[in-house]
Order: sequence, then C-alpha cells, then structure tokens
Amino acid sequence: MGGIAIHFYPNPKLQTMFLPRKATHLVCKAKEVAHIIPSTSPTIRCSAANPSRTMVTMNKDGIGVDPHELEHIFEQKRSLRSKVRKALKTMDPFQRSQEDDAIQNTVVESSWFKASKSVCAYISSPALLEVDTSRIISEVLSSPAKERKKLYVPRVEDRNSNMKMLMISSVDDLIEKSMNILEPALVDSDGIQREDVMQASDPVDLFILPGLAFDKSGSRLGRSGGYYDLFLKNYQELTKMKRWKQPLLVALSYSVQIIEEGAIPVTPFDIPVDALVSPAGFIPISAAALRRCE
Repeated sequence: MGGIAIHFYPNPKLQTMFLPRKATHLVCKAKEVAHIIPSTSPTIRCSAANPSRTMVTMNKDGIGVDPHELEHIFEQKRSLRSKVRKALKTMDPFQRSQEDDAIQNTVVESSWFKASKSVCAYISSPALLEVDTSRIISEVLSSPAKERKKLYVPRVEDRNSNMKMLMISSVDDLIEKSMNILEPALVDSDGIQREDVMQASDPVDLFILPGLAFDKSGSRLGRSGGYYDLFLKNYQELTKMKRWKQPLLVALSYSVQIIEEGAIPVTPFDIPVDALVSPAGFIPISAAALRRCE
C-alpha cells in the first residue's frame, strides 16, 4: 500500500478550501450561450450555401456564429469534461500529492512569480480535484507587509457567470458560504469594502488559473460555468482602456489534464492561456510567456 504525503499548512483553514459547484445541463447550457449573445440585438441571416442554416452575427465584433456548430462544440466539450473528470477521480493520491508539490514549487520559485507585484489566484478545491494552491497562497500572505504582493481571489456573484476578484491579506478574510465554499467577504473586519481588482489603481501582473483540461497551444477547457472566460475578457478590455500591460495568464495542470493539441473544442469567446505549469515544469506558449523565460 503506497504512502500518502501529508502537507503542513501554516493555517488549517487552507486544508478545507473547496468550491463545489452544481449545475444542471440547462444551467450550463445557458451560461455557455450567455457568452455568445451580445448585449445588443444580433443580426440573424441565412447561409447562402444552405438557406435552412441560420447564422447569428454579433453586431459588436462582427463575428458570425452558427448555432448548429456551437451546439456541436458544446457537446464535444461535455464529452471531454466527462473523460477528464474520470481520469482525475482515478488518479493515485500519492501521485496527486507529488504533482501538487512539483507544480507549486515551480510557481513559487519562478522569476515571473517573484517579480509580480499583484496576483489573481484561485482558492483550490479538493472537491473539484483542482491543483492545490495552498502553498502559493501562503507564500504571498506570509511575506513581510512591505514586500507583500497584492492578492485577489474569486468571489462568485451569481449564476450568470459574474465573478469578482477581491483583495485579501489573510486566509481569515475568507468566509464559508453555501456548500462550504470559501470566498472573500465583501467587507473586512472593520466594515471597509474590499478592493475589487476591477477598481484597482494598478494592474495585475499575473493570473493563476484553474481548469479541467489544457493543450500546449494554450486552449483551456473550463467547468462550463464561464466565470473565468467572462472575467478575463472584461479585465483584458480594462487593461487596453487604461493602456496597461496585459497580465500573464498561467494555468496549473496535473499531467492527466494536458491533452493532445487541437483536441479541445473552442469558440471565439474562449480565452487562451499564456503558459501552463505541469509536474514537468513551466510550459511557455505565448510570446509574452516566452519573453518571461529569457
């Protein structure tokens, strides 16, 4: 019988971080489609090659989207999610622990993490079998106050893919919500509103992202909620408006979550990542990530 590595966490609250999510097929579908339909009314037209085939054109960006093709993509995503979840569930606990250690070591020892001054990171969920981030969170929060990075963590606002990233200074800033979800409270212990990254005066350098599957071209398969794609889209628009440098988007992945390139079905609204961190190390993908390796 193989041994299971036992981690020491500076704060026991980190041992219980998880974010279970439940969604029916219809809710998942509605959330995915929410990214396709713009706030303004779309133009609907028929394909010249096939009059029975309807095309929806987004007025804002001029992107034509075929609903039949979208349904096919959504079905492929559902199938792939099922396969990856099974692989994660059958992963040996000792191997998982070793991979958690290797991934977090790579992050905290990297030059791009050390150089970052402001970070958005997820709170890992054992229930979702996500790569552990407890050491990364502790690394930031245990630093001396004068040297500490700003740390923003997610708070789900509703079931319409809306999410905030709020600043915390301690794991005690996290509260247990329904289904034992740990998220930041809207106000601190003094009743002061927490800083929302969308209203911050300085840009974020680094996003540490979860996901269900990835490939080495940067494609990311989420869990169907659409929270990160929508948030990243909004944040990227904010950085362009303020003329800030775009943050580095780094996803953490177990070995079983990295799949063959091109196997992840994508829409024009899926946000790719700049790099992956796997047990094998840092995998740069975008030009921005390659420059960080120089």
